[in-house]
Amino acid sequence: MKATIAVLPGDGIGPEVVGQATDLLSHIAAKYGHDFEFVEGLIGGIAIDETGAPLPPATVALCEASDAILLGAVGGPKWADPTASVQPERGLLELRQHFGLFANLRPVKTYPALVDHAPLRADLLRDVDILFVRELVSGIYFGARQEQGDGDDSYDTMRYSRDEVEQVANVAFRAAQGRRKKLCSVDKANVLASMRLWRRTVVEVHEEYDDVELEHLLVDAATMHLLTRPGSFDVIVAGNMFGDILSDEASVLAGSLGMLPSASLRADSFGLYEPVHGTAPDIAGQGLANPIGMFLSAAMLLRYSLGLEGEARAIEAAVDDALAAGLRTADIAGAGEKAVSTRDFAAAVKSRV
Repeated sequence: MKATIAVLPGDGIGPEVVGQATDLLSHIAAKYGHDFEFVEGLIGGIAIDETGAPLPPATVALCEASDAILLGAVGGPKWADPTASVQPERGLLELRQHFGLFANLRPVKTYPALVDHAPLRADLLRDVDILFVRELVSGIYFGARQEQGDGDDSYDTMRYSRDEVEQVANVAFRAAQGRRKKLCSVDKANVLASMRLWRRTVVEVHEEYDDVELEHLLVDAATMHLLTRPGSFDVIVAGNMFGDILSDEASVLAGSLGMLPSASLRADSFGLYEPVHGTAPDIAGQGLANPIGMFLSAAMLLRYSLGLEGEARAIEAAVDDALAAGLRTADIAGAGEKAVSTRDFAAAVKSRV
């Protein structure tokens, strides 16, 4: 297979983990007889510094000419002024909206080798394997807003249409059909009108998937159940803000935010793939970053955009094997365990493919 992949390293540890991921994908291409071309572009803080915009037109153009996007992370203290006219995170939001990447898939699973490192009791982490499906291009992050500068009044609007809820609900139900056939829809229907529309629409879509068990949870209850009965969840579907918060909360189940990948998909095979973690400016450039979330994001790229299931599984198995062999980056190293560098962990994964 021949494919063009847009590579957007971004800020902080983004360039470090993206560089290791493209190296791993090149290894996959050589081993399995593919031809991957990587085309690099700017996004986030570095794009603001060099072009004045968090998502330059040139970056949009190269992404439009690619089969998928691999992204590191955006933001950092240098650009953290909330009153600034341009912010790194807007580049990512604009990218999602421009390409209509409405469904964000965030898998969270526990690794037997790391259960003692996670902050929850080991018995609670048994058999945890959750797929979050987060609506990504609507809700409060994209609704009407007003900022009053230094004034005393501002607002953000949470808005959803029936069509927007239907399309992400269909993705979630189909995902559940291919897993354990359980879907939990998270909302705040007891308070918010937009969430009452969300719940009504999910109930209607469920009529087309009678083989899937549907549960509704208010978001406050969901936050509690994620930490008291995480193994009971299969697929969780939520709106933009709630999905963002819940999937980050679930990182404690895996032991570190650095473990989690994500895929942001539109209706066809095109997608953007990025680790859930941020730019971690405190460790940038020190070789301490955990590349697992980035590697598993690359595996999702192979699976969803390129249809290379075997190659995706090869990366996932190599990560499992490296962890089982005792390799740990600093964020997942327990007491008495020696941490390895980003580069050394990446080399261990590559050697196991």
